[in-house]
Amino acid sequence: MECREEGKKFQELVEIVQRLRKECPWDREQTNQSIKNNLIEEAYELLEAIEENNDEKMIEELGDVLLQVVFHSQIKKDEGRFDIVVVIDRLIKKLIKRHPHVFGESEAKNAEEVLKQWHQIKQEEKSSILEGIPKRMPALLRSYKVQDRMAKVGFEWENINDVWEKVFEEIQELKEAKTYEEKVHEFGDILTALVNLARFLKIDPEEALHLATDRSIRRFNYIEQKAKQQGKKLEEMSLEEMDKYWNESKDVVG
Repeated sequence: MECREEGKKFQELVEIVQRLRKECPWDREQTNQSIKNNLIEEAYELLEAIEENNDEKMIEELGDVLLQVVFHSQIKKDEGRFDIVVVIDRLIKKLIKRHPHVFGESEAKNAEEVLKQWHQIKQEEKSSILEGIPKRMPALLRSYKVQDRMAKVGFEWENINDVWEKVFEEIQELKEAKTYEEKVHEFGDILTALVNLARFLKIDPEEALHLATDRSIRRFNYIEQKAKQQGKKLEEMSLEEMDKYWNESKDVVG
């Protein structure tokens, strides 16, 4: 009964999107290119809802992400390329293939073995171990995934001390860089080395930077509050005053 209800609701959604594409001038004009950024925006809003552990927001944002999948598929159907059925069928086949311990005769006793098997199957499907990492992925996360995949096949630093030395080496090279191009190159190398260090420390660099940015916002908001209490504009505060309240904010707002 539950499966039939899920199928019925999904079919209703598909039919609504089909109707919107026919009868709504705005929806009719959209292309995969014109709405591609909507998918990224909705995905980030879903991530925020997950981090907040907010069920109501998750329901809303999961629906928005689902809409993007159905809408993009409908655009392709209207172009005579493929439809949502093809998308779902491809997904089903992939899930079955990558879970032989469930749908086949392979065995996996724990989550670690499942993950190892999953990566082995994915590697067999790709011409390169680095294939399939999206260029549009956030830069820190992309760097992390690239280095993590290389490490899985043995292209890895022997110990964390070597990684620390690499970080300091790249910082020195940036100090010695002369041209803008050299500085960009060396700065990128520093970030790459720091991402590698994050891997060794079991830190998610993307999450660490998000947390650091949140701290900066809280602390600067504290400075703004102090300025308002004194009847001042931020521009009227001296750097010494701002620095004083910035340091003070660490104990107040973290």
